[in-house]
Amino acid sequence: MKIDGLDRLLSQLKKASGGLKAEYQDWLQELGLQLLDMIQDELIKEKAVDTSRLLSSFQKGDKENYFLITRGGLTLEVGTQLEYASYVNDGHAVSSSGERRWVPGRWTGGRFEYDPNASTGMMLASQWIDGNGYWDHAVMLYEQMFEHSLDRKLQSWIDRHFGR
Repeated sequence: MKIDGLDRLLSQLKKASGGLKAEYQDWLQELGLQLLDMIQDELIKEKAVDTSRLLSSFQKGDKENYFLITRGGLTLEVGTQLEYASYVNDGHAVSSSGERRWVPGRWTGGRFEYDPNASTGMMLASQWIDGNGYWDHAVMLYEQMFEHSLDRKLQSWIDRHFGR
């Protein structure tokens, strides 16, 4: 059996697929930046901004940021290297042993500022601090956006290379 134009189609597909991979690599970087924006938006919405250290750790280029793209395999990893980021998302116990703990620092207005050299401070009793789910919310929104974006990107590529 012979199919007219099959060799030409296969040649065009091979040629076009290189362009698709390059487009997807750029698109992946854009999506990573969008995820960082979504995480920051959720932190602000959940009022989890105090010193802005966690917020800025979700910016590409911040020393606490984790942003990895491997071009060939199209891998994207986004996150933060701050240990307490998971505590803000998931919640945590202030003291798991039930004992009280002294934290050096001072009150400035209605806000406590930690200072390891201060002679003043506050005593913390054991309690559970609820997490706010900022990461979980951002990832859920991102997954919804990703699916639609992937469909649009692929359709756009097909339309450009194979006409419609």
